[in-house]
Amino acid sequence: MVIVVCGPGGVGKGTVVARLVAEDPRLWLSRSWTTRAQRPGEPDDAYTYVDRATFERHVAADGFLEHAEFLGNLYGTPWPDPDGERDVVLEIDVQGAQQVLARVPADQVLFILLEPPSPEVQAERLRGRGDPPEQAEKRIEVAQAELAAGRALGAVRIVNDDLDRTVERVQRLIAERRAGGG
Repeated sequence: MVIVVCGPGGVGKGTVVARLVAEDPRLWLSRSWTTRAQRPGEPDDAYTYVDRATFERHVAADGFLEHAEFLGNLYGTPWPDPDGERDVVLEIDVQGAQQVLARVPADQVLFILLEPPSPEVQAERLRGRGDPPEQAEKRIEVAQAELAAGRALGAVRIVNDDLDRTVERVQRLIAERRAGGG
């Protein structure tokens, strides 16, 4: 199964996914690539950081399941290569989710759209993780369109207003899908 956790920047995708993977050994996190600079305090393994030319060569070689440009930077998910025993978790944006849904059979995808409790909370989270103010503003501007696109794709929507409750809800969805439901 491929578990797609998507949503606009500052919604808490990384925090939710980190908890899911830490608590469930049957999950394998695919590490995305990016051409953006590493944020202050961001772990070295948050992404595979590459230059634009390297990224574009990987695109040309069909090395990504999905890829997109966002606010001038490239982001992409390499084709997953788990050990065959675990479910793949993708922490991506809505553009990427659209591509995954076009390339992976729908019955093999659990598509979850995380939503912020409010634009104000989202902006606070963006600033808290080190986004420059102008970048945070741009992310807030595009968030409504991203949320609308995710909703139109039929994602399971979860408002991330309480981390524990959000993680528990996603864990229930995964358990239901593994059991053959939903």
